[in-house]
Amino acid sequence: MALPEADLFEMEYWELEQAKLNKAQAAPPLLGKVALVSGAASGIGRACAQTLERQGAAVVGLDLDARITEVGNTPTLVGIHGDVTVSTDLQRAVETAVERFGGLDILVANAGIFPPGQPIETMDAALWQKSLSVNLSSHQQLLTEAIPYLRHGIDPTVVVIASRNVLAPGPGAAAYSVAKAGLTQLARIAALELASDGIRVNILHPDCVYDTGIWSEEVLQARAEHYGLTVAEYKTRNLLKVDVSSAEVAELVCALASPLFAKTTGAQIPIDGGNERVI
Repeated sequence: MALPEADLFEMEYWELEQAKLNKAQAAPPLLGKVALVSGAASGIGRACAQTLERQGAAVVGLDLDARITEVGNTPTLVGIHGDVTVSTDLQRAVETAVERFGGLDILVANAGIFPPGQPIETMDAALWQKSLSVNLSSHQQLLTEAIPYLRHGIDPTVVVIASRNVLAPGPGAAAYSVAKAGLTQLARIAALELASDGIRVNILHPDCVYDTGIWSEEVLQARAEHYGLTVAEYKTRNLLKVDVSSAEVAELVCALASPLFAKTTGAQIPIDGGNERVI
């Protein structure tokens, strides 16, 4: 005998309410994980640290900027003031994650600088070396410190923040683009070397993310004028005509660290609104 329509409606209502309750009670996707984020005081790194924490992870953030101790000042988000080019500071950050939270499952290699544009012919040697030191060598040193602990992690993963410049470099940005290309190659080799340990290594290539410290209103205006665009046009000069934010990059980082990408390693994923030179 078929149920009356009113009873069917009531059943559907309570089933919907139960589904909402189950969803609300679901554990955060990264609950129990321990993460380390380099360059976590601002921009993409800060967004990553805070989003990882919000999704359930315990997080250690490392940065040369002293504000990191303000960002990382909760029971599950600890800020470490240190220099990514100093191996003892990297070691201290890794050991803090292990000693404070019991291990290391997620490494976000994010720290970087964007040096002033200079042509190769007149490249300042100190600027070149600094970019290589921060944007490339520091990440190799961080991996060296982190890998022994990641081997004991739960679904361990490394997410490397590279750059759209790797795939579509521009003139005048050799110091930055070459270092980021080297970082990408380092991550690819890490994916090959660490797969047998179950450690996934993936790479993100953001385009310019304008809610970061380097993009002041003055800089934005100057770059827009250089291309004959308004600021709004300059910030959305991609196929989808969108502005990529730090928070959106951080959400993708967390997705890569989650079970959604449990069978993906060595991938290079752009988050740039679509770029004709990349596609």
